[in-house]
Amino acid sequence: MRLVRFRDREVPSAPPRLGVVLHEPTSDKLLPLDAIGLTGPSGDAVGRADLAALLAADPGLAATAAALERARASRGTLVERRLTRTLAPLRPGKIVGVGLNYRDHVAEQKLAAPERPVLFAKFANTVIGDGAPVVRHRRTAALDLEAELAVVVGRTAVHVREADASAFIAGYAAANDITARDLQGMQGALPAGGRGDGQWLRAKSSDGFCPLGPVFVSAGDLVDPSALTVRSWRTVPGPGSEPRVVPMQDGTTRDMIFGVEWLIAFVSEVITLDPGDVILTGTPAGVGVFRDPPVFLRPGDVATVEVEGIGRLSNPIVDTDGSTPEGSPAARVLAGLRQDAYR
Repeated sequence: MRLVRFRDREVPSAPPRLGVVLHEPTSDKLLPLDAIGLTGPSGDAVGRADLAALLAADPGLAATAAALERARASRGTLVERRLTRTLAPLRPGKIVGVGLNYRDHVAEQKLAAPERPVLFAKFANTVIGDGAPVVRHRRTAALDLEAELAVVVGRTAVHVREADASAFIAGYAAANDITARDLQGMQGALPAGGRGDGQWLRAKSSDGFCPLGPVFVSAGDLVDPSALTVRSWRTVPGPGSEPRVVPMQDGTTRDMIFGVEWLIAFVSEVITLDPGDVILTGTPAGVGVFRDPPVFLRPGDVATVEVEGIGRLSNPIVDTDGSTPEGSPAARVLAGLRQDAYR
C-alpha cells in the first residue's frame, strides 16, 4: 500500500486528505480514504488526513486494506494525481535520528565504527513535503543534505526485542535530514575561530529541516529494506542558466551498522515509540561537509534525495526572506508551486 497526503491544486484552502496511489496505464490516480467508509474500533470515522491516527486505529492496516479492496472493486471516487500537490505523509510525534550508521559515512570521517548508535532528536516543526522550500536561515552558511530511509512506527513500542521488532513497523518513507553544519560545530563548516552550538538541536531541528515522503509505503510492500539504494544530488545553476545536476550520495542500506529492528529495540528500551513516530536510520557517505573542499547548499539550488522503492523528494533552497536567484533551479520550482496556488 502506498499512501500519500495531498491537497487539491485548484482549491488550496481545502483540508489535506489521505489517499492510496493506484498505478494505471495512462496516469496515476488516488483513491481518497475519506471515500471508503473506514471506521475505527469505536465505530467513529478515522481522521483521513492524519496517518498517525489511522495507524493508531488500524495498527496493521488490515482494515484499511480490506476497505480498499472493496472500493477498488466498485471503482469508487478517484482523483487524478497530477491535479494534486503532495504533502508530507504525517506529522510525527517524535523523530529519532541516528548518526554514524553507515560504514562508508563513518570511514569518510576517519572514525572508528561506533559500538552503539548516536541518537539525536528532530521536532515536528522540521517536517515538510516534496517541493516545499527549505530556508537557509541567517544563522547558517553551511547547509547540508542527508538522504535517509525513514521508518514509521505502527504500534506502541516499549522494551521491544529485536526479534519482535518487525511487527512494530508500519512502513517507510524517504527523508532528507537537512543539517546546518556550522551550528553543528563541524570543522569543515566553521570560519577561523568559529565554533558551533556544542550540541545538535538548532543544527538539526530548524524549521523545515526534515523533508519527508513523498509517499508512505506499508511494510509489506517494500521489498527488502536492508538492500535499498539511497542517493542524493544537488541541482544548481549551470552555464547559461541551464540547471546542472551534481551527484552527492550513492549508497545502500546494506551498509548500515545497526539494522532497523535493532534500532527499534535500542530506542524502545528507554523511549516509548507511538504510532506515527519516525526513526531516521542514518545516511551514507557523500555529504557536503566531508568533501574537499566542502560543498554546501545555497539559495537557488534544489536538494533531492531518493530511496529505492519509495521515491524522491526535491526541495528548493531559499534565503531567509524566501528569495532565490532569478532563473535558478529553485526559482523554477517555486514558480511552478505559485502557479498551482499551493502552500
